[in-house]
Amino acid sequence: MNIESVGPPAVIAEAGVNHNGDERLARALVEAAQAAGASAVKFQTFDPEELAAAAAPTAGYQAAAGQGDAQADMLRRLVLDRDVLTRVWRHAEALGLPILSTPFDLESARFLVGELGMGRIKVGSGELTNLPLIVGLARLGPPLMLSTGMADLAEVRRALDAVAFGALGGPHARPSLEALAEAGRSPEAATVRARTVVFQCTTQYPAPVAEANLRVLETYARLGVIAGYSDHTPGLAAAVAATALGARVIEKHLTLSNDLPGPDHRASLEPGAFAALVTAVGQAAAALGEADKRPTLSEWPNRAVARRTVVARRAIAAGETFGPETLAVRRAGTGLDPAAIWRLEGRVARRAYAAEALIAPDELDDGDAAE
Repeated sequence: MNIESVGPPAVIAEAGVNHNGDERLARALVEAAQAAGASAVKFQTFDPEELAAAAAPTAGYQAAAGQGDAQADMLRRLVLDRDVLTRVWRHAEALGLPILSTPFDLESARFLVGELGMGRIKVGSGELTNLPLIVGLARLGPPLMLSTGMADLAEVRRALDAVAFGALGGPHARPSLEALAEAGRSPEAATVRARTVVFQCTTQYPAPVAEANLRVLETYARLGVIAGYSDHTPGLAAAVAATALGARVIEKHLTLSNDLPGPDHRASLEPGAFAALVTAVGQAAAALGEADKRPTLSEWPNRAVARRTVVARRAIAAGETFGPETLAVRRAGTGLDPAAIWRLEGRVARRAYAAEALIAPDELDDGDAAE
């Protein structure tokens, strides 16, 4: 999964819980992600009993999608147990598609990293303030990717301090807010931040485009992290704009059908639209080009066609004085630049010119102005 400073951003297909607990659907999502050109596919791994209290309600968008009132009941329907996830994982690997899963507890993370060999750990927006979990995840070794939906900048900074503490403090260092802050101020923390992805995210499904707040990506870049965008808005525009603002990772939900039952399908892209997203993000990255302004390779032939040059307005005799009645600027621009007309005025022609003929460059040599 390419998140280096060159090339197009990595595009993660967030399968999430769109498998609805069905292994066949999970495998189909992997195949759809691979066919669409995604850089990776990602699921979610959690223990429903550990994640949500019995009385925790569903979010408004989840209830509207027919998921009932109890969050724990919904989560139980959306679990992929470890044996199933392992088979799905190996299926993705057989297809050559990198696969990730967001852990919501430390035991799940240990399984993903230790048993399945996951190389990066994604932290969901809801866990950004779960600093004990972030410290534990950072201690596992792989670099972290933090989603920041619902957060303010102080909370993002505190989470990055937790990442630094976990990565640098050793397995037995005692955490505290003060110790986390100290780790975040250490010179070594810059190295940890440089390999940490921080996603701008708006936690709503779907999220209003006007609330994407993509300029936060510029703020994240100044923090010394890898800026990314986890997109919950409809369509492709926000992801393309995020690419233009420097996002190195784009994450977007993938579903096989927006009409499937489940909490996230309506805010997800179907396979054809996801393939269009991958193409659009790649094109946006290519369109950025370089900061140096110069003619492109394809433009060079058109300079001679579109630009103007200095020509004889009418036939000019040798020794005649150049002036507005004898000179014009017309296409095609293969001779003197139009600004040369200012220097030519008042000079005498060294040779005769037919009407429309290009004025020779040596007419600008010193010593030829009329007395």
